[in-house]
Amino acid sequence: MSGATEHSPHPRDVGFSITRRQLIGGASAASLAAFLAACGSDAKKSDSTTAAPTTTAAAAAPTTAATTEATTAATTAATEEPASSAAGTPAGGQVTFGSNYSDDKDSRAIKAALDASGLDVKINTTDHNGFQDNITNYLAQPDDVFTWFAGYRTRFFADKGLIGDISDLWADFGDYSDSFKAASTGNDGKQYFVPFYYYPWAIHYRKSLFAEKGYSIPTNKDELMALATKMQADGLIPFAYANDGKWPVQGTFDILNMRLNGYQYHVDLLAGKESWTDPKTKAVFTMWASLLPFHQENANGRTWQEAATAFEKKEAGMYYLGTFVANNSTDQEYLDDLDFFNFPELDPAIGADALDAPIDGFLMAAEPKNADGAKELLKALAGPDTINAFLAVQGSSVAANSTADVSGYTKIQTKSAELVSKAKSIAQFLDRDTSPDFVSNVIGDAFAAFVADPSQVDSILSSIEEQKSTYLS
Repeated sequence: MSGATEHSPHPRDVGFSITRRQLIGGASAASLAAFLAACGSDAKKSDSTTAAPTTTAAAAAPTTAATTEATTAATTAATEEPASSAAGTPAGGQVTFGSNYSDDKDSRAIKAALDASGLDVKINTTDHNGFQDNITNYLAQPDDVFTWFAGYRTRFFADKGLIGDISDLWADFGDYSDSFKAASTGNDGKQYFVPFYYYPWAIHYRKSLFAEKGYSIPTNKDELMALATKMQADGLIPFAYANDGKWPVQGTFDILNMRLNGYQYHVDLLAGKESWTDPKTKAVFTMWASLLPFHQENANGRTWQEAATAFEKKEAGMYYLGTFVANNSTDQEYLDDLDFFNFPELDPAIGADALDAPIDGFLMAAEPKNADGAKELLKALAGPDTINAFLAVQGSSVAANSTADVSGYTKIQTKSAELVSKAKSIAQFLDRDTSPDFVSNVIGDAFAAFVADPSQVDSILSSIEEQKSTYLS
């Protein structure tokens, strides 16, 4: 097993350097723009933020039979959408774009971004979960450009030669910090990824409900359990919960592991350096089991949108999810009422300064049919016009480009930047921080089984530990 440890980018390493003082107190749009631009300039550079780790634990992970079955490849499940309405014709003709933005608002947002590129783009949309689950098949016949994630998951495919080198484009990317560049860099020192936006995971709540019931924001384990108990007594489901696609509850594991064992143990466990049967890992599932009675039942059969609807209707008092939860509604009264807080500390010795804040963006095929056009599109997607157009439709994320227009940022977006800037450690989310095959073939089913029956925890953890060497070596 490799001796290197995988790390998701630290907040300082992805351009998040805004201070609390800069963001609180009703900062003006102009000052917020200046702060975010300064954040992107990465004035305080260090050698550790300009290069990706030299070794990845997933580099030698095999492509398993389960992920190479030619059954439900993303390309066959894709829905072709009308080409971008822009009139520009990129070099080599039309560019194809593989999209996992299957939800309505996200789909409209990415089309707006591609329209803003000024290029002729054909969008092939696949269900979000299906795209991730079948990415190995998809990469056998990918579109010219496609959606993906920063950090480990980019490096994983770069190591396998499945994505294209865009280092020449990065030579002209002046609107990103060196630290965003690090999150886009493979183990070979070349760049493969174009960052688009980021968003944190946090506990969402409705301000009016908390005011009506006299609830207070919990800051530690006792306060969290007391609040959940009070909500239950008031006839509420304390936490909305869903796991359709077998990825949402991975966020629960991430935050509990980071709160109980710390960030370093978390990334080491996902890299195969720690044991799933270790008492420290078992303690995470013990805590998780104690919280499950406060969550919506039957999570495995529920989409995150259905859980978000229950939350919006005040059937549930809280919802731990990414800030994209806001995308489920167009009710402005609800959106104005929506707020979030950081997941509270569970162990004072560990604190609450680590969180998930994934970076989303784009990759190029290893051998695109229209290589020149693909690079034209990626160059456009790295500019401010495309992310401005995207966020005008989907306003729950924060732009990675330092020159993006922040004048229309919502309170959620501004607070997201504040939360991330205060964190000491940032993870990219479990299914982005370890081998994709390990997640698809082991973790997804194991966590679903645990949520369905926590009493089986010992056999579940033993099974994960037995199988991890197949994927993490």
